[in-house]
Amino acid sequence: MNNIFRFKSFMRTPLFWFSQPMHKLIRNIGVSAHIDSGKTTFSERVLYYGGRIHEIHEVKGADSAGATMDFMELEKEKGITIQSAATHLKWKGHQVNLIDTPGHVDFTIEVERALRVLDGGVLLICGVAGVQPQTLTVHKQMSRYKVPRIIFINKLDRMGANPWSAIQSIRKRLSLTVAAVQIPIGQDQTFNGLVDLIKMKAYFFEGLKGEDVKETEVPERYMEEAKEKRQELIETLGSIDPEIEDLYLNEQPISEEKLKASIRKNCQDHKFYPVFMGSAYKNKGVQLALDGVVDYLPAPEEKQNFGFQISQDQKEEKKIEFKTDPKLPFVGYAFKLEENKFGQLTYVRVYQGKLKKGDYVYNMKTKKRVKVARMAKMHANQMEEINDVEAGDIFAVFGVDCSSGDTLVYGDMNYQVLCSSMFVPQPVMSLSIKPTKKEYSARFQKALSKFQREDPTFNVDMDKESEEIIISGMGELHLQIYAERMRREFEIDVQLGQPTVNYRETITQKQQFDYLHKKQTGGAGQYAKVIGYMEPLQLEEGQFSNQFENHVIGTSIPNEYITAVEKGFYESVDKGPLTGYPVVNVRFVLEGGETHVVDSSSNAFMTATKYAFAQTFRQAGPEILEPVMAVEIMVPAPSYQQAMVGIAKRRGSVTNTESRGDMFVLNADVPLSQMFGYATELRGFTSGQGEFSLEYKRHDPVPPNEIETIIAKFKKQKRGQ
Repeated sequence: MNNIFRFKSFMRTPLFWFSQPMHKLIRNIGVSAHIDSGKTTFSERVLYYGGRIHEIHEVKGADSAGATMDFMELEKEKGITIQSAATHLKWKGHQVNLIDTPGHVDFTIEVERALRVLDGGVLLICGVAGVQPQTLTVHKQMSRYKVPRIIFINKLDRMGANPWSAIQSIRKRLSLTVAAVQIPIGQDQTFNGLVDLIKMKAYFFEGLKGEDVKETEVPERYMEEAKEKRQELIETLGSIDPEIEDLYLNEQPISEEKLKASIRKNCQDHKFYPVFMGSAYKNKGVQLALDGVVDYLPAPEEKQNFGFQISQDQKEEKKIEFKTDPKLPFVGYAFKLEENKFGQLTYVRVYQGKLKKGDYVYNMKTKKRVKVARMAKMHANQMEEINDVEAGDIFAVFGVDCSSGDTLVYGDMNYQVLCSSMFVPQPVMSLSIKPTKKEYSARFQKALSKFQREDPTFNVDMDKESEEIIISGMGELHLQIYAERMRREFEIDVQLGQPTVNYRETITQKQQFDYLHKKQTGGAGQYAKVIGYMEPLQLEEGQFSNQFENHVIGTSIPNEYITAVEKGFYESVDKGPLTGYPVVNVRFVLEGGETHVVDSSSNAFMTATKYAFAQTFRQAGPEILEPVMAVEIMVPAPSYQQAMVGIAKRRGSVTNTESRGDMFVLNADVPLSQMFGYATELRGFTSGQGEFSLEYKRHDPVPPNEIETIIAKFKKQKRGQ
């Protein structure tokens, strides 16, 4: 018997859902993947099948409309997602808040801020390429925020697609426990349906846009494979779930309900990740993946969210867990800002309590109390005004002065809590920028201010010597996009300088210092002696910081001078002695010193610290660190030797090679400084058929033979200024 289900928002809702508390029926999810894996195409189908839109538009569509979630003109032109976009829809009685995130590494902060506030995710994997460089980054980000996820292997209609190879790459490169909950019917261009291994039913996607899902018995020729893969699913679950293991070993039947319950529990415990399949572009499999979102990903109350309660004297923090309870005081986290013609729009995740239009919120960072005049649910760039919102939901608010990462609480200062912060990666590239005309100056400064508020990875500095404005970000495309936005949104023509790599300086060994600064000028002189040591500060890979510690015993240095020493240290690390780039991962420990009753001053101790730092730094095994990128290059098989030689010339270290059909794939770690101009070289020796992607991985020491070149360049720049 065939059953046809039309999956649209107007479908009948089971009665028991109406008796559920609202937050139990919410799913906050994000769609993340490597660039060009089909995230926005997948999101477009989700919106269509959920009844939010009535026409499907493609990312690079011929109708020039573009996908719903890529609403910026730049996104439509370039065919890539630049900023995350939020929407919401109904699916089988549940409210799904969906955030579509960029895949390009240059816009990684958009993924960070989305995953920081989401309860679950859909990780898309290309059925042809498998796990790719940005997949690794997204996986790391999801793990950082403990986001449960389902996996969707996309593009099974493509030539060379192989879901089982993709699953193997997930196990090998992501070290995740996964198993398929479906198998494809057909392969490549003949792919036309799926077998559900839990229900042991086949599904075909009919209608003009695949909206009619036909359920049938499993075709006979796929029954053996379905049984084999179902057993693999049960064995995988049995290895982590004792109840499933007992049933399996005792050869007892395992019901659909028990399988689903085991998948749900272990998915939310980060022990197992179910693998769905399909082709979003061909309108196949998306509805079943949406079922997986509802069945396996957590409601807001099922995911723990922690913050910190601040004592009345502001001196102590106590870790607390936020409860998804509308009766408790309101707590919201501002995770994304946008500015449009109506003013600042702030996206907020509600962790606790309830908020109504007209209520007041207190910003824990600015210490300001603000009235909430307008609230809205967002659908890409369209607003739907609302009057209230409860714990677990995501909404947008107008007119609240805040920055990305601020905590908003109800009413006044009586309830003092902070949400945990999100991770902000360090910028890896810088450019000088200036307006082409002086009359642009006011708008130019306004644009820089706006972009900094929106994007924590977009930094603006003034070079004190050249008086140039330097913008820093996650890559060349990242910075070029902001330059283009200035032209379009603020009507400013700007001139960009050549890209420069963001090196860092550090030390490799502990070194004592005992420095006396003594200067007599006729009147009151300067006298300050500082004693202590500097040593490397051990942090996780990719983490940068510096630390000052006061170990002075007694009164050899008064407190006001210790403060001056600390200030002198932090000013010293702004510009390193070797190249002028910041110093990172140094611990400066002050153990003692001497003062003069007349000639000592805060200024003298600050100066002494700076001289002591510069002298000790050079004695402590100084190193220059450079950003290293994880690079994936795909070339036609006959071009593999040129690809290998090209990477070797650029000081690259090959980490993996493999064949994908008639293409050769090379993974390598390559210094960012060596990747400029590679796109032109790659196009040349592959006749335009090669492609590559890169993402920041870590900072590594610069080889000795390169250090002098970098230092000489720095000295030349100083002489030129």
